[in-house]
Amino acid sequence: MESWLARSMEGAAVSAAAGALQPVLEKLAALLLGEDYKRFERTRGEIESLTHELNAIMAFLIERSKVEDPDGQDRLWMKDVRELSYDIEDSLDEFLLHAAAKSAEPDGFMAKVRSLVERTKSRHRIAREVEVLKKEAIEVAETNQSSYRAADHQPVVSATNASIDPRALAVFEDATKLAGVDGPNGELIRLLETGHGSVQQQTRVVSIVGPGGIGKTALAHQVYQERNGGFLHRAFLSVSRNPDIKGILRSILNQVVSPKDYEAVIKGDHVIRVAGEDQLITKIREYLTDKRYFIVLDDIWDVKTWNAIKDIFPMTSCGSKVITTTRINDVAQECCRSPTNGHIYNIRPLSMEHSTQLFYRRLFSPEEKCPSHLVEISSQILEKCAGLPLAIMAISGLLSSKEKTTEQWNQVKNSIGRRLERNSSVELMSEILLLSYFDLPLHLKICLLYLSIFPKDYTIGKEDLIRRWIAEGFIHERNGIAAYDSGERCFNDLINRSLIQPGGKDKFDEVNSCRVQDTIFYFIVSMAAEENFVTLIGVPGVNPIAGNKVRRLSMQSDVQIPSGLVLSSVRSLNVFGGDVEIPFLPELRPLRVLAFEDCGQLEDDRLSDVGNLLHLRYLRLNHAHAVTKLPEETAELLHLRTLEVHGHNKIMEIPAAICQVERLECLVTLVTDDYTILPDEIADMKALRVLEGVNVYIHSAGFIKRLGELTNLRKLGMLFVNSDADEEWEEKYGEIVSSIYKLTQANLDSLHIRTVNEPPELLDNLSKEHPEPLGLRELVIEGDDVSGLAAWWGLLVNLQKLLFCAYERVSEEDVETLRSLPDLKYLCIHLWDAPDDPEVKAPLERAMKAHPNRPKLVWIDEY
Repeated sequence: MESWLARSMEGAAVSAAAGALQPVLEKLAALLLGEDYKRFERTRGEIESLTHELNAIMAFLIERSKVEDPDGQDRLWMKDVRELSYDIEDSLDEFLLHAAAKSAEPDGFMAKVRSLVERTKSRHRIAREVEVLKKEAIEVAETNQSSYRAADHQPVVSATNASIDPRALAVFEDATKLAGVDGPNGELIRLLETGHGSVQQQTRVVSIVGPGGIGKTALAHQVYQERNGGFLHRAFLSVSRNPDIKGILRSILNQVVSPKDYEAVIKGDHVIRVAGEDQLITKIREYLTDKRYFIVLDDIWDVKTWNAIKDIFPMTSCGSKVITTTRINDVAQECCRSPTNGHIYNIRPLSMEHSTQLFYRRLFSPEEKCPSHLVEISSQILEKCAGLPLAIMAISGLLSSKEKTTEQWNQVKNSIGRRLERNSSVELMSEILLLSYFDLPLHLKICLLYLSIFPKDYTIGKEDLIRRWIAEGFIHERNGIAAYDSGERCFNDLINRSLIQPGGKDKFDEVNSCRVQDTIFYFIVSMAAEENFVTLIGVPGVNPIAGNKVRRLSMQSDVQIPSGLVLSSVRSLNVFGGDVEIPFLPELRPLRVLAFEDCGQLEDDRLSDVGNLLHLRYLRLNHAHAVTKLPEETAELLHLRTLEVHGHNKIMEIPAAICQVERLECLVTLVTDDYTILPDEIADMKALRVLEGVNVYIHSAGFIKRLGELTNLRKLGMLFVNSDADEEWEEKYGEIVSSIYKLTQANLDSLHIRTVNEPPELLDNLSKEHPEPLGLRELVIEGDDVSGLAAWWGLLVNLQKLLFCAYERVSEEDVETLRSLPDLKYLCIHLWDAPDDPEVKAPLERAMKAHPNRPKLVWIDEY
């Protein structure tokens, strides 16, 4: 175990150091090649020398990333390189900020940076090697008549993983089925349903026990999802090691309370936020009495924790169900002791037959068989995986990126290590995860480590994650590939390698979120925390190191910020939960990412100083209900690229001054009551690519007219609420038709429209006034009936994804038009009041089967 730990820390040290150094190289290259290079002519030689030196260090780091044997001296030096890189980047950003105001001298900046570099070099014997590498790098560059620039080491995102491999999605489902859930006759379900009469009405507990990586959580989650009928009061939460019992009890209470009771039980009870464990237990038990509930407590590590929680369950409760998962037999036995009427389900490793099925499903298509030269080595690899689904998925995910040759597969097999055949499943999983991690390109290692900022079992939105990666500087626009598209490829690659799991899908059945499996989560958290990549506060079992300069801070409970942490260098602040202490923002000057998730304690005054965060690139307010407006000082955030406001239930004011932020690319205002008011000067934001949450009728006609000037817009989301229409609605209607047309003729790819009691004249008018072909690739129209628009559908010659609603049936004319769309790939339809008659859907189903692309047709039952 010590060997694995040392090797994992070595790998993390290289990744963290190289990941911190990469943005510095890119910014120095921009200084040399950018528009303002003449301003730095006096120090150009120094900048070039520094760039060569740092490139040599990067070359050394890349070489070290290929070596797995730990070296204590090297690790200390890599730590110095990491901290040096962060400090240089902070100094460089600060200098450029002042340079833009014509108040900074290049000489002063270079003197500071040179001092940082020399100090780091002098602290390790590797300085001489760096000098040699530097000379060699220059010689190589001269020999090849090219400069040894930062671009030589910039992460290049391969196009081979531009989309998620369908086999990668199928393997997650297969793993769970093979682990024990195969339809309604699964053993776990039988244990939950066993009982007759009065016994069946008692709370039934089933405890799933088995080693890490065997699929306990996936199994519990699938049963929880499949058995959602008849249980109004439900909760699924992770307990983990060293749990915060009060936090767990609060989470259970928040989840089990039904929507109709929420105001009275949660919001109306001011004692809950300060209640102790006993008070919370009593509150939950009294609420659940005589109610039917389904609760899953995942990942319990000791008997003490179960004993602290178990009293929340009333003894009689209308046939309620409880599932627990644990790695420890004693815990499972305690969970199932009388009088809880429980059963233990020992989840077993997969048989060789099922292991092979799962392995082949990931690596070969249904019509493809395993080549004969790989059959034996496949069996040898699977023997090492010991029937653990996670191990099989991780190894098959790794092999999916390799050529199907005996040599490549043998290298992977031999890397697992012979000694594991005698060791525990924990050691086995650790070795396999380490192997998968070492196989990642540098940029994917950094993107994976970043997931450690999120709480365990958190569902991470894909779009949110990608925008964070971009703001952190991990992903860039390069070689004609937009930064977001590069980030999406990284996301897909991590799913294809089975290092993250699909968390959810959108209405087009595409993955829109992810989760991190427990064992992988603990793996990346241990590496990220050890290498000061992320500092976690309020996470059980993870203790921040006093004296560290905090670079990325994730706060996840009401624990106070420990003394001794240096927060002046924080570049990313992520706050999860309403009981978390929020640091004083003006002290966090280098901040680039600021995100608040479910922070009811955040109020307007806490954001009043946000204008001082001049390096901020990403600002997210998700369910921060007490915030009613953004401060005018937001206009000072000249580097801000993403602003997201989600889930508010009050009028949310966006100041007109925000339009001065010329680099803002993404503005999302998806609020509960749809009352976010955007300024009329919206058209000044020429860089805007994503705009969502526009309630059309509450904005002025001038705003709607100027909307058409946002020619860089790629995605637009709008809402039409009939009750919000005023006396200017006809003028607004005409202007929105004109604006949509202008945008579709420019760069608009995706249009989302939600209507409430609003007739479909908008689209009808668009087709009549502008009968030219439109460039949209995705169209979503939610709410009212918009069938009978065949003339408009026919203009969408590039359309790939379409969702709309219709009453009872789709007209014959619409069916024919939809069949004629040449690029259509996904079609989703919700039929209001549709009769229970297969013939209603049959014409469209036949049309899609006859389409050359055979588009995926999805009937949406509920809205």
